[in-house]
Formats: sequence, C-alpha cells, structure tokens
Amino acid sequence: MPRSPMSSLTPFLPSPPPPPPPARPTLEVEGLTVRYRRRTALDGLALRLGPGVHGLLGPNGAGKSSLVRVLATLTRPAAGRVRLLGHDLASARGRTGARRLLGYLPQEFGYYRSFTVREFLAYVAWLKEVPAPEVPGAVERALTRTGLTARGDARLRELSGGMVRRAGIAQALVNDPALLLLDEPTAGLDPEQRVDFRALLREVGRETTVLVSTHLVEDVAQACTEVTLLEKGRLVLRTTPADLAAYGDSVPGEAGGG
Repeated sequence: MPRSPMSSLTPFLPSPPPPPPPARPTLEVEGLTVRYRRRTALDGLALRLGPGVHGLLGPNGAGKSSLVRVLATLTRPAAGRVRLLGHDLASARGRTGARRLLGYLPQEFGYYRSFTVREFLAYVAWLKEVPAPEVPGAVERALTRTGLTARGDARLRELSGGMVRRAGIAQALVNDPALLLLDEPTAGLDPEQRVDFRALLREVGRETTVLVSTHLVEDVAQACTEVTLLEKGRLVLRTTPADLAAYGDSVPGEAGGG
C-alpha cells in the first residue's frame, strides 16, 4: 500500500494560533477517546464549534468517521464528554435530547425511491418526532432552504444525483437542527453539482453549525469557515481555509478517508 502524503501531518504543519473559540458554542467536546479493541481511534480530543461550516480533514484512520459517529450518538466513547447545547451525551436522557437537535447525512443514506421529496421529508420528520401539526411547515422550510421547492412533488427515483444529495440535506434539516453532520457529502457528484452543493452548505451554515467530514481539500476551501485536521485520533491543527492554502503540498487535494 502506498503511503498517504498526509500519513504524518505534524512534522510539516506550523502551529499558528487557532481561530478564536465561539462565544456561545453549539458543540463542546472534551477529552474524547474512542477505542476499537486494541486500536485508539480518538485520543483525548477537545473541540468547540459554533455556527458556520467546519471542515474535518485527515488521512485514513485519523478518526474523522469515529468523531462523526460519536456526535451522531451512534458510537459510545471510552472516555470524555460531549455536550450539544447543554445536553450531555453520556446519559440516556442527554442523548435523547441531543438527537432532537441533530441532523445527519451519512455518505450513503436510505430512502424509498417511490416517495416524493415531500413524502420523504414528512416521513423523516415523523421519525424525528417533530409534532404532527408542525410537520407541513417543517417540510416546506427544509425544501426552501435546500432549493427543492419546485421538485417537492417529484419522486426520488426521478432526481439526479445532485438533487438526491440536496434531498439528503433537506431530511437532515427537517427538524431544524442545531448541529448538522455531513459525511463525504459531495461523494458521487460531478464538478458542477459539487459547486452547487458547496454554495448550499455556505447558505445553511449562516444559521446552523455544520461539520463536514471530507477527504477533498477543495470542498473545505470553497465551503468552510474553519478547518480541523486530525491525525491518529488527535487534533493537530485548527485554522481557516485561507491559512490552509498556505501549507501547499503538505495538505494534498485528496486527504484520504477514515
């Protein structure tokens, strides 16, 4: 296996001061550790995020997917604390409260191809326990935010790949989440669709805290307000896309998955 050009970030990256912490963070992560048998996926990670689009970069095995899964309440950490607007994910009650404030778009998401976009969003709103009287309004708001109002009555099987990804973001937004988690959101999109999708992320990030796990530095440069680089389960750099560009070849255009 060829060695990833990002397999050892630390020796090549200077340590500029990170962006100032948010005054009122949406998400607070302290000492987060995740282990899979003998492998440590996250090692004492600390992170605070506020509104905006935050890129998450790193080579294979850096811990990106593990972090997203913990934040989505799909994986329980071995140690550390995660709080989403005061909800502590260590307790069952905290996880239940946090799920109501979460939106999640995995790289591959399931849907019924025969559903219209509106039907799909209404179904997801029901799964997320949006009160029944509020569902129609929630669906229309999600359609508006993602530019899908004109396609609301189209069946999912009729949509292009780019439109399906928009529907994926719409389902993640239907409960008006405080934290939106996106795992490789531009996977499978052509260049024009990726440009449109990045513009959508920037628009959503005006009101919501968005965490984008991706291996494409280009996605981060075009869509994100801040960038977090992980290596071997640890945070090695927090910076802005503009400062990230100054590192040149130390951060290649494709940073690997994981």
